[in-house]
Amino acid sequence: MRSIYDFSANTLDGREQQLADYRGKVLLIVNTASQCGFTPQYEGLERLYRDYRDRGLFVLGFPCNQFGAQEPGDAAEIASFCSTTYGVSFPMFAKVDVNGDQAHPLYRHLKEAKPGLLGTEAIKWNFTKFLVDRNGEVVERFAPAVKPDDLREAIEARL
Repeated sequence: MRSIYDFSANTLDGREQQLADYRGKVLLIVNTASQCGFTPQYEGLERLYRDYRDRGLFVLGFPCNQFGAQEPGDAAEIASFCSTTYGVSFPMFAKVDVNGDQAHPLYRHLKEAKPGLLGTEAIKWNFTKFLVDRNGEVVERFAPAVKPDDLREAIEARL
């Protein structure tokens, strides 16, 4: 089986980022959107990142336009929105598909490693969260409605 470290993704500024560069870190991987009812979770995600980054947490944001076209902007618009509206300083990646034939390989891996309710793999909406431990194992999946602050116990257990 492939490891989380076998994947790479383009950042918002177009650089290819190897996930192996995060080896030994705890990762919270989230598909995001700028015009979603859950968009205010950016604030909580940034708070988690600031509170725990010195202990090894990285939040990785993956914009996605597959749910209600809630992320219509290009990379520059997404970057501007995230930084000016929510002060996002955690790594943000280029827009990806998380479901379907064009799903990013990382998301195919995440869904296979941690299916959702009743074993369904499909991501239901923006702000689905995957927690990855320091060994690169996908250990938990959280529904969009789960607030970032509610993840503190799970994160702390892996730091």
